[in-house]
Amino acid sequence: MKSGIRLNATLLRLIGVQICMNGCMAGIRMAAPLLALRAGYSAATVGILLALFAFVQLFLAIPAGRYADRNTLKRPVGFCTIAAVLGAVLVAAWPIFPVLCVAALLTGGATGAAVITLQRHAGRLADDPTQIKQVFSWLAIAPSIANFVGPFVAGLVIDHAGFRASFLGMGVLAACSWVLVRSSGDTPLRQCAPEAQETSRSWDLLAEPRMRLLLLINWILSSCWDVHTFVLPILGHERGLSASVIGAILGTFAVAATVVRLVMPMIASRLQEWAVIVGAMLSAAVLYAVYPLLHSPWAMFLCSVLLGLSLGSVQPMVMSTLHQITPPHRQGEALGLRLMSINVSSILMPMVFGTVGTAIGVASVFWAVSAGVLGCTRAAWKLKSWSRVE
Repeated sequence: MKSGIRLNATLLRLIGVQICMNGCMAGIRMAAPLLALRAGYSAATVGILLALFAFVQLFLAIPAGRYADRNTLKRPVGFCTIAAVLGAVLVAAWPIFPVLCVAALLTGGATGAAVITLQRHAGRLADDPTQIKQVFSWLAIAPSIANFVGPFVAGLVIDHAGFRASFLGMGVLAACSWVLVRSSGDTPLRQCAPEAQETSRSWDLLAEPRMRLLLLINWILSSCWDVHTFVLPILGHERGLSASVIGAILGTFAVAATVVRLVMPMIASRLQEWAVIVGAMLSAAVLYAVYPLLHSPWAMFLCSVLLGLSLGSVQPMVMSTLHQITPPHRQGEALGLRLMSINVSSILMPMVFGTVGTAIGVASVFWAVSAGVLGCTRAAWKLKSWSRVE
C-alpha cells in the first residue's frame, strides 16, 4: 500500500519558520562583516566574527537536541526567536564590533537550535520511511531559499536605509518565525522510561555502529560542500574566470541542489536511502577528480550542476536513515550530534583546504576529497545490509 505526505499546511509552516530563522542569520552574517570592514577591522578579525556564527552551535547542538526531545515545537522555537530578535535589536542599537560578536553568537545559536527543533518535529509527522523521506526532502528546500532571501533583503536595505535598518529588518524576519509557529499544532511526545532518560548520555549514541557510519558519511559529504564553496573561487581565479562567472557557477550548484530536493518527494517511495547515498558518493568522487582538469567555463557549469544534483540528494536520505536507526525519544540528540559534526567541518575544513592548497596546489584539494569520498563509499555499502535487517 502506498503512503505519503504532501506539502500541507504544517510542512509549509515548518519550511517558513526555517526560512525566517536561517534568513535572519544569513542576512546578519552578510551585513556584519561589511560593517566591520568599513569600520577598519582586518580580514582576520572579520574571519573570527564569521566563525562565531558556527562556533556557538558546537556547544548548543546536543543540549538543544535533548531539549527538543523533551518538548514539542512551540517552546523551543519561542526561545530561539527571542534570542535571534534580541541579537538583531542589540546590533541595530549599538552597531559596534563587540555587539556584532554578541549578535553572531545569539543568531547563530538560535538558528542552530531552531533547525534541530524543526527537524525533530518534522520527524514526528511521519509514520513510515517513505513519509520521512518526503518530509525531509521538502524541509531541505528551506536553507536554499533562506540563503538567498536573507542576504538579498539585507543588502537591499543597507543600500537604501543603512545598516541599522538592515539589522532591524532581520529581527523582523526572525520574529515572523513565532507568527508562523503559533498557529501550528504540536504532535504528542513519545516518552521513554524515566530511568532511561536519567542514565542516557548523548555520546552513548556513538556506540551504535550505524550511527558512527552515518555521521562519518554526513561529515565527508558536508566537506564536499565546503570544498566547492571555498576552493572553487580559487580554482576559477587560476583559470582566469571573472567574478560573475565564478558566482554563476556557484549559483548553478545551489539551484541544482534545490531542484533535486523538489523532485525527491514525488518519487520518495521508489528511493532507497543506501542507494541514493552510495550513488551520490560515487558521483561526487568522479566529479571532484575531473573538476581540476576542466578549463572551459561551460564544462565547469555542467560539473557544478551534476555535483549539486548529487550532493543535494543526500541530506533527506541521511535524515531518514538517522530517524530509523535512533530511538524515538533520542532523535533530537542524534540531530544535535549531526549538526555538531557539520559545524566542526565548516570551521576546520576551510583552514585545512587553504593550507593544503597553498602548499601543493588547489587541484590537490579536489583530488584529496575525491579519494576520501571514494574510500568511504565502500563503508557506505553497509547501509544496504542494515536496511534489509530493518
